[in-house]
Amino acid sequence: MSFISRKVVIIGAGNVGSHVAMNLMNEQYADEIVFLDINEEAANAQVTDLRDMLTALGRHVRIRVGTYDDCADANFIIMTAGRSRKPGETRLQMLQSTFAILDGIMTPIRDSGFDGILICVSNPADVVTEYFYRNLNLPRGHVFGTGTALDTVRLRRIIGRIVDVDRDQVQAIVMGEHGDSSFIPESHISIGAVPMTEYLRNHPELESKLDYRNITKMVHEAGGQIIRGKHSTEFGIGAEVAMVVSAILHHERKVMPLSVHLDGEYDQTNVSVGVPCVLGRDGIQEILELELTNKDRAALRHSCDVIRGSFSSIETPKDPEVVSDMN
Repeated sequence: MSFISRKVVIIGAGNVGSHVAMNLMNEQYADEIVFLDINEEAANAQVTDLRDMLTALGRHVRIRVGTYDDCADANFIIMTAGRSRKPGETRLQMLQSTFAILDGIMTPIRDSGFDGILICVSNPADVVTEYFYRNLNLPRGHVFGTGTALDTVRLRRIIGRIVDVDRDQVQAIVMGEHGDSSFIPESHISIGAVPMTEYLRNHPELESKLDYRNITKMVHEAGGQIIRGKHSTEFGIGAEVAMVVSAILHHERKVMPLSVHLDGEYDQTNVSVGVPCVLGRDGIQEILELELTNKDRAALRHSCDVIRGSFSSIETPKDPEVVSDMN
């Protein structure tokens, strides 16, 4: 479809949805933003608050509460519907309650004739992405999740602090599930253009500090720490979604680890999982297959098995009236 206008439908007007809208408006990546939420009073309140922000900043974006008919000509749908993760709860433990919400959302999106790009943020992100990919008649490059993009941001921040360099100099990714089975491909970490193995030869005192098992644990626990402190994560993921939209609008061909349906890549099928992708005007334009060690291939295989197992456990919700929720 043509990107003449930039219309974004955000499903779920809670913490995540509102921060996605805030970032899109602040960076002027959208001309029109439409909220959909079962709680129309709360959604309208978000709209009024965000209009105040627009006025204060001198930005010009149309924002309103709409209906599923608005999906018909939307360029993007950002799926944030679902409840917030509870302290101590894993993303996969949110499975049944999330799908009780999403089951009532997929059909009206499909019936609207939507043919844009759908970005899944709702947890468990990989399972949600696979669900929408299987149920919407859209190219796989048009239905994907934020995957391990936020995990990667946390990894780069952690490594930058340990190595004492600017986080922007850290090149590294997290792959696999957006959850506890994700892993760090250690052989693909560099500082600037210098592979980490070479960097450590110049700084041997850092080698003992780079305990990747502990770093992986820190990445896995980062979201939970935020949730324990303030009950939701919103700033980081809001910014990541805006970066995804920007990469598509500006055809940046930006490489990001996103959750996308695999059809033989990495020897995996029937699963959406976080792998490095090239983003451009048609969404995901390419899936990059990294050279992985045997250890990393085993980790990816395990992560995919976890996601597939969770997907297979989904039961059809019994209550058709539950169609959305606040994040």
